[in-house]
Amino acid sequence: MESAISKHSRFVQGEFLLSDEIEKYLQSIETHKHLNAFIFVDAEKARQRAREIDQKRAAGKPLGALAGVVIALKDNLCIKDEPVTCASNILEKYVSPYDATVVQKILDADGLIIGKTNLDEFAMGSSTENSAFGPAHHPLKPDFVCGGSSGGSAVAVATGMADLALGSDTGGSVRQPAAFCGVVGLKPTYGRVSRFGLVAYASSLDQIGTFGRSVADAAMLLKVIAGADPNDSTFQSSGSRLFVDISATGKAPLTIGIPGQFFRMDWIPEISKRISKIIDELKKRGFQNQTG
Repeated sequence: MESAISKHSRFVQGEFLLSDEIEKYLQSIETHKHLNAFIFVDAEKARQRAREIDQKRAAGKPLGALAGVVIALKDNLCIKDEPVTCASNILEKYVSPYDATVVQKILDADGLIIGKTNLDEFAMGSSTENSAFGPAHHPLKPDFVCGGSSGGSAVAVATGMADLALGSDTGGSVRQPAAFCGVVGLKPTYGRVSRFGLVAYASSLDQIGTFGRSVADAAMLLKVIAGADPNDSTFQSSGSRLFVDISATGKAPLTIGIPGQFFRMDWIPEISKRISKIIDELKKRGFQNQTG
C-alpha cells in the first residue's frame, strides 16, 4: 500500500482527484466490514470534503500538509455535529458540539476524516473486544484480537481503509494494537499534543497518538497535531526539535536499546528470528551493535 507521504505528494502534483479516490476507501470499508473497525462513517460528508479539497487545488490555493490523505479517528475524539460514543451505550445519543483541537488541526491541514473507529468501551481494555458495537478483529486472522484499546484505528491503517489514524494511549493503547496489526503506533511525550476534545481515561497519562504504515507517516500526522493549545494547560513548551529526519542518510545520532529479555532462549523461535533481522538491518544502516 502507498504511503501517506507519497499520496500527499502525488495529490499536490495533480495526479488524482480526491473525490475519485475517496470511493476506493469507502469501498474498502465495506469490503472489510467483517473486521468491525469502524463505528461511524458519514460517506456523503467524506465525499463533500473530498470535492472541497479538489476545488481548493483547482483554484490554485496553497494546500495543507495532509491534502490528499485519508484519516480515521478513534471514537473518543470529538468532531462537531457527529456522535462520539466511546463504544458505549451510555453515550448512544450524544453528539459533540465542538471539534477536538487535533480535529481542527487536521481540517486546517486539508486532511480528510473518513470516520470514527472502534475501541474498548471508554478506552478501558487491550483487545477491542469490550465494545458495545461488538469486537474489532485482526486484519489477517479475524478470529484473533487486534489489540486495543485503539484497535479499530490500527485495523483501518493496516487494511488501507485509511492512510493514517489517531488513537489514544494511556498504558499502550496505541502502541500495542499497532504492534498486533503490523503498523507503526506512537505515543507522544505528555503535553506534546492537546487533549482538548479527547474523552479522557486517565488525564494525567492520556495522550493522543498516531498510526501510520511507516515511521515517517506516523511522524507526518504528529507534526500536524502537535503544538500549543490555550484549551489545554498541560502543554509542554520545552523541546523545539519535535522530530528527527533520518531518511536522507539512513543513519542517526541515536541509541536504540533492545532489552536483554528479548533474547531469552525460551522465546518463540519466530520472534527471535525477527529480532535478529531487525538488528541486521540496523547494522546495515550504520548502527553499531553493543551489549551491556
